[in-house]
Amino acid sequence: MLVDKYVKSSYESYEDFIENCKIKVPDGFNFGFDIVDAIAGAEPEKKAMIWCNEEGDEKTFTFADIKKYSNKTANFFKSLGIKKGDFVMLMLKRRYEYWFCSVALHKIGAVLIPATHLLTVKDVKYRVEAANVKMIVSAADKRITDVVDEARKELPELKNTVSVNGHVDGWLEYSQEVEKHSDVFERPKGGEASKNSDIFLMYFTSGTTGLPKMAYHDFTYPLGHILTARFWQNLDDSSVHISVADTGWAKASWGKIYGQWISGACLFTYDYERFHPKDLIEKIAKYGVTSFCAPPTVYRHIIKEDISKYDLSKLKYAETAGEPLNPEVFYQFKKMTGLEIKEGFGQTETVVFAANFPWLSVKPGSMGKPAAGWDVDVVDDENNLCEAGQEGHLVIRTDKSKPVGLFCGYYGDEALTKSAWSNGIYDTGDMAYKDEDGYLWFVGRSDDVIKSSGYRIGPFEVESALIEHPSVLECAVTGVPDEERGAIVKATVILSKGYEPSPELISELQNHVKKTTAPYKYPRIIEFVKELPKTISGKIRRVEIRETDKNK
Repeated sequence: MLVDKYVKSSYESYEDFIENCKIKVPDGFNFGFDIVDAIAGAEPEKKAMIWCNEEGDEKTFTFADIKKYSNKTANFFKSLGIKKGDFVMLMLKRRYEYWFCSVALHKIGAVLIPATHLLTVKDVKYRVEAANVKMIVSAADKRITDVVDEARKELPELKNTVSVNGHVDGWLEYSQEVEKHSDVFERPKGGEASKNSDIFLMYFTSGTTGLPKMAYHDFTYPLGHILTARFWQNLDDSSVHISVADTGWAKASWGKIYGQWISGACLFTYDYERFHPKDLIEKIAKYGVTSFCAPPTVYRHIIKEDISKYDLSKLKYAETAGEPLNPEVFYQFKKMTGLEIKEGFGQTETVVFAANFPWLSVKPGSMGKPAAGWDVDVVDDENNLCEAGQEGHLVIRTDKSKPVGLFCGYYGDEALTKSAWSNGIYDTGDMAYKDEDGYLWFVGRSDDVIKSSGYRIGPFEVESALIEHPSVLECAVTGVPDEERGAIVKATVILSKGYEPSPELISELQNHVKKTTAPYKYPRIIEFVKELPKTISGKIRRVEIRETDKNK
């Protein structure tokens, strides 16, 4: 496996992994040439990706195909004046051209900005101005292109717009333009060659408040995802892997390109507009997917389906990240498939830095243990190490070395970078605790923890209790200001099919939480809704619920 060039790819135990797993980072590493083209040279017919969509279209791409079309794309982009260091935004949903374009940008040394198709005019304008974006490549979807056209009226620096899978007036059409160019693209030399410290990729990552932060990674970032793919997702040359994510979300970098190809896996990409669990399960069975990674929300929908009628015999591994996994979902999925969902943890700013790695016994609800090369701690407000079971700030120590895959900072905002990362400690902004066995347990974002009558209540524990009840499909737990207690617990609930809101159901849910957790944690307020506010990456925006409650 190519991965062996960069790290020892197998270990006897977790302890062996922690002690001996060290990623080798060569000078001038470039994912496009050193991974994609290297595999294409050694095994040109090796499958890189199987792609299909809702309409029934199917395509299979070899690594030779990825090399060919990324080269043609690189030459096309260069003809438009795109050069090393230029910022280019891709809004391509799950179109296979995303992979051609991203690899092309890596080869040029330009900076990739993945972006969701759900951006507004204001969002596009902010991103283009903040990063001096030179070009946008977008799916030919009027919901996207009309937004970009409106925004670009005030964006003279945005020189080029390129449409994919369709014609848009005033835009260059990707499929026509790319065919005009050579499929040979020589590796840049001298000052045009990328350096490890150059900006490789940048994400606009939404926080709980304020404008999105610009988290940027250097050219070594893909190597950090060896931990994600080889050692958490357990991928190798025989794997067919799907991560359920839009390419505009950081989870795509985690599960749809870098570590997976370094590990030799074939990607499976299902291009859909709206999520229907039956359709996804059907595709997993039809295409022989061996490894499946999805956020907990997707698993919550899957366990509501009758999956016994699908042949999932090739599915060997299941993982989740993005939000904590409720134990009840873990148990139900295991009962249905025999597979344990391996939870992993990280951020847009990192690769996976804690997970239920293959050598570990899973403790449902835990994010597992730290990854090799990542010095992860739980500390109090004064940065003192917390004892087992004591809640504190989840931090990464970088005083001895910066782990491969940790971001470089927030672009153009040194003050913001220092507020999160100073004195050799990066504060993730998450609250957690470590148990006596060294497993890490997520409590909540620092801003989400509820302080009620002197107690600290993590929303995840209450949400996990609620999700055990058959009437609850999804929920979000927040604090509501209260003069007597400081705050009281509120649950905002989406009901499963067949259930209707009622005072009796509220009492039933409250009593269920009292029995499942400590009585003081039960939600004194329960509100039933049709949908929960979420970020563009699918995470619940508890801050929006809190703000709405304040304004009532």
